[in-house]
Amino acid sequence: MKKFILLFSTVLMLTSCGNENQTKNKTDRSNISASTINQTISDLGEQALNKNLIEKGVKHAASLWRASDGSEKDFKAFCSQNYISKQDEKQLVFEKISRNIEIITGHFNKITLDLLEPVHLNTFEQHSIDNAFGAYSVDSHWMNDFYQNKIAFIIALNFPSFSLEEKEANAQNWTRQQWAYARLGDYFTSRVPAELLQAAGKAAAGSDVYIADYNIYVGHLCDADGKRFFPEDKVLLSHWNLRDEIKANYAKQDNGLEKQKLLYKVMQRIISQEIPKKVINTGDFEWDPYTNAVYKDGKTVEATPEPNERYQQILNNFHANKAIDSYNPDQNTFIKRQYDGAKEISAEATEKIFTDFLRSEETQKVGKLISKRLGRDLEPFDIWYDGFKARSGMDESKLDAKTRKLYPNAAALEANLPNLLKKLGFDHEKALFLADHISVDPARGSGHAWGGAAKGQKAHLRTRIGDKGMDYKGYNIAIHEFGHNVEQTISLYDVDYFVMNGVPNTAFTEALAFIFQKRDLLLLDIKDDSPQKDALKKLDLFWSAYEIMGVSIMDIRMWRWLYANPEATASELRDAAMDIAKNVWNEFYTPVYGVKDQTILAVYSHMLNSPLYLSNYAFGNIIEFQLEQQLKGKNFPKEINRIFRQGRLTPNQWMLEATGNNLSAKPLLNAAKEALEELKK
Repeated sequence: MKKFILLFSTVLMLTSCGNENQTKNKTDRSNISASTINQTISDLGEQALNKNLIEKGVKHAASLWRASDGSEKDFKAFCSQNYISKQDEKQLVFEKISRNIEIITGHFNKITLDLLEPVHLNTFEQHSIDNAFGAYSVDSHWMNDFYQNKIAFIIALNFPSFSLEEKEANAQNWTRQQWAYARLGDYFTSRVPAELLQAAGKAAAGSDVYIADYNIYVGHLCDADGKRFFPEDKVLLSHWNLRDEIKANYAKQDNGLEKQKLLYKVMQRIISQEIPKKVINTGDFEWDPYTNAVYKDGKTVEATPEPNERYQQILNNFHANKAIDSYNPDQNTFIKRQYDGAKEISAEATEKIFTDFLRSEETQKVGKLISKRLGRDLEPFDIWYDGFKARSGMDESKLDAKTRKLYPNAAALEANLPNLLKKLGFDHEKALFLADHISVDPARGSGHAWGGAAKGQKAHLRTRIGDKGMDYKGYNIAIHEFGHNVEQTISLYDVDYFVMNGVPNTAFTEALAFIFQKRDLLLLDIKDDSPQKDALKKLDLFWSAYEIMGVSIMDIRMWRWLYANPEATASELRDAAMDIAKNVWNEFYTPVYGVKDQTILAVYSHMLNSPLYLSNYAFGNIIEFQLEQQLKGKNFPKEINRIFRQGRLTPNQWMLEATGNNLSAKPLLNAAKEALEELKK
């Protein structure tokens, strides 16, 4: 998961901090009248490089100006003194601003990364003081300072922001310089008090800690007869490792289905918060998820349920982010900031794309194929059916042995990164460059990728490595994060303008992470020579998209419910989330699975520690497929470098320049149709 790859673009989306007076008076708004704005535009018009940009710049700067910044007379004087009328001077100022922002954000990124090491890495002895430092948002005040010293207004005046609609309208005509100027304008679009950003950071950090320690000691799970199904020392993080263990058991004949059903029951208990608190992150007790009984030394012991902490974490993030709403007049909900802002694809457009896909007749056809391959009716957990992959028929214990031998620790993986890149076709020089800019760290949680924010900084690949070494699940996740790191490095070092670095949104880096992850067996020198492999790969991607699109819809609808019920308690949110999950299931999955009222879509940990992130995976599947089509028959590393050095264009424009086609789910639907026909032959 790429939770931290766009650390500062997220801050910029919330954007800038207010001053002390604004904090005290939340109704404090612009004090510049329309007549003053019009007069200022008229006065500057005589020296205008572009009259439309002058109007946009003055209006934008005026919308950010407060009484504490000065009077209307002061505003007019400021604009007169700071408007840049010469193109060469404007370019010079742009370059200086870009350099300084890179210095500032780069150092803040380094501080944040270092402060979070005791929270994220398993090499530190844990103490609550680490969480306090990890929750500290070191970067939450710098934009406030830029309003006070007026740098923010210089940028707003000369490099105004553009709406998503304006960017899309100009996308094919703008030069790279015009794109860079527009992206600089994205830095200052509203003023959010620093303490509200701190509060949002604290809530996010709290959810991170909660999820990082949500381990289930599955070696201590049992049924009513006391039978255990997993090795005693097996520990799985919710929900990622629980899901991956379900996937792994499609290849196992030894109680594979029983294990899947047991893990599914664990998930249901987590969602409903019926899970006994005593069995979370400890192996001191035996637990039968079916009856919910807890045992100690063979005797039943009293065990109270977890007190809706899962849903309290969601509420904490909701309230912290809702407090920011009034400071973003154009994106006045967290939903809009995440979609119109961060993703640059509206929630409404997202839901339309996903629901059209989910309602397609191909979902039922692929479901019937999976049922036939399994030799049984579909179970709800078959949303994670893994049988289309080459590894699905392999004994995972053998894969575990191979990866543990190769990667006994993080240092071994880091040392082998150049070789992995060479296997993907990168030449020696580029492989060494990319590997030299990636550091591998042992994670407490499931792992994540964290990119550098300035040239000279490394991207961090954080993955879970057990005492016996890296098992296959950890390796598979690590290759996913490795794909993120490669994108992070290319889109930082090879993009022409710093303010253009990165990708349009995190779905695009998820796409490259998926592309790498699908090649994990290749990187283990295991080849798939099946004549049906291309058709199976298409269906595997289709089924993954089908799974995650429904989860994304559930996430969006849950946040809409939160906004409609802002005073809800954790127990009320729990009941609502379960109802929403059931409704989404009944609408899009019951026609395929034949069972109703399942809550499984609510199990995803992202809903707690990465609010409204899940649709990035769904778009990532869509983008992955389009990129894989583009990569066919071409030099893999050259195409990857060409595509990801584009930087932060709008999503559709990025895809047009990458592949020549619009961003769309239709190619994936068509591919599923073709694959189904091919498998009939």
